[in-house]
Amino acid sequence: MASLWSRVNGSIRYKMALLMLAAVCCALLVAGAALSLYEMGDYREQAMRDLGTQAEILGRASASALAFDDAQAVKENLQLLRSHAGLQAAAIYGARGKRVAEYRSAEAARLAIPDLPEADGIQIAGEQVIVFKRVVENGEIVGTVYLNGRYELRERLRDFLGILLGVMVASLFVTGLLSLWLQRAFTRPILAVSAAARRVVAARDFSLRVPQTTRDEVGLLVESFNGMLAELGQREQELAASQRRLEQEAEERRRVDDDLRQLNAELEQHVAQRTAQLESANKELEGFSYSVSHDLRTPLRGVVGFSDALLEDHGAELSEEAQRKLRIVHGEGLRMGRLIDDLLAFSRLGRKALQTTKVDMESLARNGWKSVTGAEPDARLRFDLGRLPQAQGDPALLTQVWINLLSNAVKFSAKRDAPQVTVSAITDGEEHVYFVRDNGAGFNPKYQDKLFGVFQRLHDSESYAGTGVGLALVQRIVVRHGGRVWAEGQPDQGATFYFTLPKEPRHESL
Repeated sequence: MASLWSRVNGSIRYKMALLMLAAVCCALLVAGAALSLYEMGDYREQAMRDLGTQAEILGRASASALAFDDAQAVKENLQLLRSHAGLQAAAIYGARGKRVAEYRSAEAARLAIPDLPEADGIQIAGEQVIVFKRVVENGEIVGTVYLNGRYELRERLRDFLGILLGVMVASLFVTGLLSLWLQRAFTRPILAVSAAARRVVAARDFSLRVPQTTRDEVGLLVESFNGMLAELGQREQELAASQRRLEQEAEERRRVDDDLRQLNAELEQHVAQRTAQLESANKELEGFSYSVSHDLRTPLRGVVGFSDALLEDHGAELSEEAQRKLRIVHGEGLRMGRLIDDLLAFSRLGRKALQTTKVDMESLARNGWKSVTGAEPDARLRFDLGRLPQAQGDPALLTQVWINLLSNAVKFSAKRDAPQVTVSAITDGEEHVYFVRDNGAGFNPKYQDKLFGVFQRLHDSESYAGTGVGLALVQRIVVRHGGRVWAEGQPDQGATFYFTLPKEPRHESL
């Protein structure tokens, strides 16, 4: 049984044969069931019809005898039923229901006959067909015929099923022979395709082809399979060629990687040398900065000090023109001192390491405003501070950013009747954008690229004091924090200075 099941599961030939046999068997079973039901109904109708006809004939034959109370003639008529093989018992009753004559076959000697007749009708009770038939003569009921016949449904059905079984066996035998022939003719190309597929998988030989013997769907399957083998063979060749190219490219990449490693080693050596040179240059720059701070400040303090003493001690002896020029010398000396301080602060900023932490920007902006305006700010000056998100950065350097931007806003809006400075922020996906807006002198947009350069000024120093280093310091601090700086403005319409800081701390931008 297990071997048969493995064959059914393993080959389409056996599956097709089994499928055909199963289909024919189902059809035969359905037809046999329908015929059996029909045969049972037909036999029932036939048994009832035959016995009813016998009762009708017997009644007509005995009508005259019953009408004239001729009991002997009735008995003789009843004895004629002996030749009826299926009749078990019979009786004829008179008009008043009295049994005139009766008959029992040898097999039904003990079968009971009703004492009184029942109403007209035919019924089946178990294995018996019972008939009561009124005998009418000249419109009057002269008696009743009773017949009891055998109802041999089981024997009839058994015989019918035996014949049906023989027909089914013969049909299945013929169907089996036909299915074997059909499945060989139908499955031969499919089995050839299956065998070729196994050989292709085992040997990777895509040159195999299956002979095409038909032009039906199976033939088209064989043609498609051959076409697929041809395409697979071509792709196998292309894949092999691609594999060779990849191996060559891999070899070239290995050579390139070796060259890159060698180049990186050389670059690292050059970087180390350059770093040493930069460290040496930084030390020299620090020395130069100290020299500038010391050597320039000393004579500058002398110039400022002596000019101040000269004005104080001998101012009355000098003419007004001489005093004016001396005050110019004094003021320019002071301005040059501030310029040296700003220049040294700008140079030291690049060497100072960032101390990054979470910074309250609102607090820095508020403290910066107090630092710029002093203890007694101008009553006309209005300061609007919006909500500023916290940032990651160096608090000291960011404080310098706010002081420089706010001092610029106050300086360039001081000549307005109602000077106003606004500070707020905008937050996008990756960074915070802070801005300082004033309603002061503004600037010409075509000179915007000069705003953040060292010693670059867009306004004359007599109208607006300053060294031109403050915005350069702002840009350098913000860029080191990974942000950007820009400005918008129009002449005499105020200006807005923006700077950004990333939401997440980044590596220091050099």
